[in-house]
Amino acid sequence: MLLLDFNKIGNKIFAIRKAKGLTQAEAAELAGLSDRTYADIERGNVNMRIETILKICKGFHITPNEFLTEKAIPAISEKDIAERLNKCTAKEKETALKLLDAYLSTLE
Repeated sequence: MLLLDFNKIGNKIFAIRKAKGLTQAEAAELAGLSDRTYADIERGNVNMRIETILKICKGFHITPNEFLTEKAIPAISEKDIAERLNKCTAKEKETALKLLDAYLSTLE
């Protein structure tokens, strides 16, 4: 479920920052934001634009799902991915690789 409560979003971003061992200033720098803007985001005082969300994601190397959704998406191991790909045809593997490349390019 998509979160629309900026306080909850800010709390999730705070938790991610803490888990990464970053200060607010370091997190702001990674995201290319001012210290004040970043602090306001964590406090839930900012209605973020999509560009800001993407900057935070890029800086933290995460996807928007990690702080914009209520339930965490379960982690998938490399073994799970390999097992699923091994069941695919060559064409399906090619398509999966193209989709992965397209997705990863959005994170850069």
